[in-house]
Amino acid sequence: MTERTPAATPAATPHPAHPAHPAVVGAGWLILGILLIAANLRAPVTGVGPLIESLQQAFGFSAGIAGLLLTLPLACFALLSPVSAWVARSVGLERTLFLAMLLVALGIALRSTGSAAALLIGTCIIGGGIAGGNVLLPSLLKRDFPHDLTRLTAIYGLTMNTASALGSVCAVPLAERLGWSWALASFIVLPLVAMLAWLPQLARHTPPAATPAKSGSVWSSALAWQVTLFLGTNSFVYYVVTAWLPSMLVANGQGPVEAGNLHGLLQFSSAVAGLLLVPLVRRMQDQRLIAGGTAAMCVVGALGLIVWPSLAIVWVPVFGFGSGAVFILGLAFVGMRVSTPQQAASLSAMAQCVGYLMAAAGPMLMGRLHDALGDWNLVLAATAAISVVMGFFGMLAGRAGRVIGAPHPH
Repeated sequence: MTERTPAATPAATPHPAHPAHPAVVGAGWLILGILLIAANLRAPVTGVGPLIESLQQAFGFSAGIAGLLLTLPLACFALLSPVSAWVARSVGLERTLFLAMLLVALGIALRSTGSAAALLIGTCIIGGGIAGGNVLLPSLLKRDFPHDLTRLTAIYGLTMNTASALGSVCAVPLAERLGWSWALASFIVLPLVAMLAWLPQLARHTPPAATPAKSGSVWSSALAWQVTLFLGTNSFVYYVVTAWLPSMLVANGQGPVEAGNLHGLLQFSSAVAGLLLVPLVRRMQDQRLIAGGTAAMCVVGALGLIVWPSLAIVWVPVFGFGSGAVFILGLAFVGMRVSTPQQAASLSAMAQCVGYLMAAAGPMLMGRLHDALGDWNLVLAATAAISVVMGFFGMLAGRAGRVIGAPHPH
């Protein structure tokens, strides 16, 4: 980690009221800034889900068009990630992260002005800012905290999902009191606080961690595709449920506030999975059972909402925990199923690109399916079916001892 050199001072015994070493204080402030940026990487997007019904009424959107409000930022994640890395190499990692939060704030402000065009354009700008954070924060953690990476990544994920959960819970009450525009505008607090906490880091001008040479072999590897599609199908089903869960719950008789609370529970339960799974995965030689089991939780959660929707308080966290666990397990596979750092970088880029493109397609496609057939249960059934496919790829990717680029017995 790059540390600042404190200014020279006369030799003296440190005052008891200020015992902390400057490097420790600097590291603590850096971690705080990282976590505040992480709080912005889902909430401004997922917080739209509980307000979809209000937005459809305000603008006359079909379910397919409303799905664009989640599809557009996800497409930006996939398409703008290389741009973020290029900007960071040009102007520095710290300044690029600040610019990313500035984009999120500007997008939130524009999105809340009241027109359909501003809503869609602002959503794209938010997606561009979040793309920067998605790409650069892991690089910063890897570079500055290499010996504490697992723990900080788990805390980073928990912060991201907790902020998302709180946003979902608060969105509908704010909309009922102030209107949907002000409810969306309230999310601007997140990037503004993050920018304020990040100001001390602007004195640094450092590039991202060196990018290993690209390896094209992963794109022709069956195992790489198994890992990628395990993560990609999970992204598809997670963002379908994130986009449409409140609408599904309201259609089954739940109130908007209760639907928003359950949407928040979905986000939080997906975060808890990471805390429990990270230490477990590293102790297991073969991950097929856990891959199949966590995918099965998504199947059970989706089918439960069809068969017994009054018990949504059970099925929603089951789905959320399963999806969050698959995400953590898939990330672990990216590191465990390769033999070189170059392959890890290539597989990560491949999984992120394909995964976000699949995630971007999900809400709009399933929204159109609902428009055509008029039944959310068919959307949930399709989600359960794709979760079965996810489990299939997880079982293939979870076999012990497999390494990309190495021959494997049939």
